[in-house]
Amino acid sequence: MKKQIVRSLDIDRIPIQRLTALLETFTLKHSSRGLADLLEKAEVNELSYREFLLTLLETEVRGRNERRRKRNLSAAHFPPHPKMLDDFDPTELDAGITESQIQTLRELSWLDTCGNLVFAGPPGLGKTMLAVGLGLEAVNAGYTVCFERMTNFVKILDTADTERAAGFRLRNIRKAQMVIIDEIGYTPISRAQANRFFTFISDTYETNSIIFTTNKEITDWAEMMGDPVLTTAMLDRILHHARCFSLQGQSYRLKHPELFS
Repeated sequence: MKKQIVRSLDIDRIPIQRLTALLETFTLKHSSRGLADLLEKAEVNELSYREFLLTLLETEVRGRNERRRKRNLSAAHFPPHPKMLDDFDPTELDAGITESQIQTLRELSWLDTCGNLVFAGPPGLGKTMLAVGLGLEAVNAGYTVCFERMTNFVKILDTADTERAAGFRLRNIRKAQMVIIDEIGYTPISRAQANRFFTFISDTYETNSIIFTTNKEITDWAEMMGDPVLTTAMLDRILHHARCFSLQGQSYRLKHPELFS
């Protein structure tokens, strides 16, 4: 008989506790937790040894992937109640990005090549929602992501050498495969902060993907940074592998005030 059935082992004679302890010895914790159910299903479905082993290992891999996903989601520091990309409706805009472009971006091929994205436009058009939605897609696909608003990011850069928490966060940001820097241009930054920001961009050039959201057009960044030469050098690095989207339209909050009352 070619097909060997798992129940032919007379598994009832082997205590579940012994099996789970052995699995945990090899740090197969997810398989260990689900072993009783897996054995029961194997007997009911008359699985072969190979089929049962495959099911056991797939259970472990799924458990580890889900644990990693939750860890990456927590480490991303997304804003409260982040929305998925499917919740973004490009028809609310007058122009700037289409549904087909969003679907292309969610494939994340640009992330694999360390490409950058820039979402520019007035407040209320969904720039942050797009960036966070892509961040969630990346986390679910197994990538590491870090989200920071520009105001907090410059504070991290300012204090990374003197404050342990800021230094730890900056190290995580540097290691992240996708970095989202939100709301560039909403508040001015000092010359020293601009220099530190430039250093970060230079250090992560072609090693990380960065999504920028900004209420200023790229041509206006020099005024924000306070140094046209530095800004030109920084934009040269940002735009080398970047796709830019200039969103146009009326603020979603103004169009739908009933949702925010």
